[in-house]
Amino acid sequence: MTNKTPFHKILIANRGEIALRVIRTARAMGYRTVAVYSDADRDARHVSAADQAVHIGAALPAHSYLNIPNIIAAAKLSGADAVHPGYGFLAENEDFAQACADAGLVFIGPSAQAILAMGNKAGAKRLMQAAGVPCVPGYQGEDQSEAMLVAEAAKIGFPVMIKATAGGGGRGMRLVHDAAGFPDALRSAKSEAQSAFGSPEVILERAIVEPRHIEIQVFADRHGNAIHLGERDCSVQRRHQKVIEEAPSPVVGPELRARMGATAVAAVRAIRYEGAGTLEFLLDAQGSYYFMEMNTRLQVEHPVTEAITGLDLVELQLRVAAGEPLPITQEQVRTQGHAIEVRLCAEDADHGFMPQSGVMALWEMPASVRVEHALASGAEISPYYDSMIAKLVSHGADRDEARRKLASALDDAVALGVTTNQTFLANCLRHPVFAAGGATTAFIAQHADALLKPDPEADARAHALAAVLLYATASENPLRRHAGSIAHRLPITFRFEADTKACVAHLANQGDRRYAVTIGERTFALRIVDLDTHAVRFECDGLVERAVLARDRRELLLQYRGTAWRIQDQTHAATVRAGEAAGDGRIRASMNGRVVAVHVAVGDTVKAGQPVLTLEAMKMEHVHSAPVSGRVTSLSATMGEQVTAFRVVAEIEKAADAAQS
Repeated sequence: MTNKTPFHKILIANRGEIALRVIRTARAMGYRTVAVYSDADRDARHVSAADQAVHIGAALPAHSYLNIPNIIAAAKLSGADAVHPGYGFLAENEDFAQACADAGLVFIGPSAQAILAMGNKAGAKRLMQAAGVPCVPGYQGEDQSEAMLVAEAAKIGFPVMIKATAGGGGRGMRLVHDAAGFPDALRSAKSEAQSAFGSPEVILERAIVEPRHIEIQVFADRHGNAIHLGERDCSVQRRHQKVIEEAPSPVVGPELRARMGATAVAAVRAIRYEGAGTLEFLLDAQGSYYFMEMNTRLQVEHPVTEAITGLDLVELQLRVAAGEPLPITQEQVRTQGHAIEVRLCAEDADHGFMPQSGVMALWEMPASVRVEHALASGAEISPYYDSMIAKLVSHGADRDEARRKLASALDDAVALGVTTNQTFLANCLRHPVFAAGGATTAFIAQHADALLKPDPEADARAHALAAVLLYATASENPLRRHAGSIAHRLPITFRFEADTKACVAHLANQGDRRYAVTIGERTFALRIVDLDTHAVRFECDGLVERAVLARDRRELLLQYRGTAWRIQDQTHAATVRAGEAAGDGRIRASMNGRVVAVHVAVGDTVKAGQPVLTLEAMKMEHVHSAPVSGRVTSLSATMGEQVTAFRVVAEIEKAADAAQS
């Protein structure tokens, strides 16, 4: 008889929506819960949602959520007898799983040995090959010399994929198209892998052109039972990171699903796996599939599997960890309808998907779909953690219904104060290639222009509305007045920036809440139907619509037709000479972040485009380059310093100016 491992109080070694997700199921099953938090998360929702909470360190993950001794100490202090790692940070860390076991804590996940076996891509491929699982042809040997890797790449044939053996998230990964570019790509991948995961080891794989990314959800218990719950299609990716996930895949039929599922179950049986896991495969155009890697944890995208199966995957995790047998057999697994998930991230899609941080002034999520998040109006988006701030998940009778519902929900979601990828996600869902089920891993790269294309009509109407809303706050209750005098009917000029785009609007109050707004060659007839603190109904050129608004210090935040604008009133600001701001030689921080590299010194001569300083925010590094050629006259940020967005971090005296001085 296999011993059971009962527990009564669970510490969740994670944060945000992940911790809230685990707390929700644990509480429903009668377990007590303990949250942990860093300095940056003192007021976070997961802290107040748990029965108890323990502070574990400073804001940086290495000092808190990645600090194994602090988390074990928090479990001891709170009396927790089990630890759920969530699905980030230490979830796939064998040292953490072993530390929990050594401390007498039930680790709600696989054993340290299983994590170690599958956590290294090279070792995992060797195990899967031994188990008869089809793998991408490549090299995963111990000889990591450049000469050996160059020779093996030539054997495999280009294009070749270089992958770090540890970690994930696209780090240490390079696609190389020819032999000439291989050495530089190899050195770059190894350097990034060493920095991110503490190991420069890589594997090589034949690059499969425009594949589908298919993953199989598996569960196994300590009684020898193992099942799969079907597949998820995660093909829509950017920089090897998932953007949209759905279940089932639009290109996987019953026969292929059965074969891939059987392969996944055989793989977990081969390593005597226990708990939740996901095997990731590449599916080519001919229907052949190849093992990539195994995630020894619950995935971010698990809600789409829950939606179509009706199962609570966290509940299954807790039951398996307690030593219970799986409550369902393979024959009892049933699926219904279609589910799609999008990852809402704090990032600026129009500017290279730059991570964003700051205060979310107004946050309202739609009730029409499942939303996993941990935010509220006034919450701060920290620069220390991942940029994903919410997941929106729809379920429909078929794929098209699920797609329509999710796109509509994105239009209704309100996120004002911090820029998100909201509009980009809606554009992805509505793109004809995605709608037809034809999106591969190349989808975003192939259709970037269309996915990022602005809507000029929405822009124009939003600018006209912004002018009226600025007018509404520029005098006392102007929307309640009638234009009773000639002076009042004279146009008023407003100058403002809408997401840094300069705009000049001439507004004439025509009485009865009606306005004529002229921008460029176009005049809009606009009437305010109703206005309150956070919403406005208005008629523009005969069409009545709704917009959402908020005030953030001196800025007007506006959301209309699913897109957000940040309006900065420049009407009374000093006029800047044309071109002066763009070439003033000042380098401003593009986000809140930590300085991780300073590439120059005061007095150095630099060329336009030369790296000056690198910031790290939300797990990504961003190089800030010289806007002009000249001499560095000041550096106002130092290594390790945390800087705020738009702060001037360096100044460069233009070459011509330097020569004259």
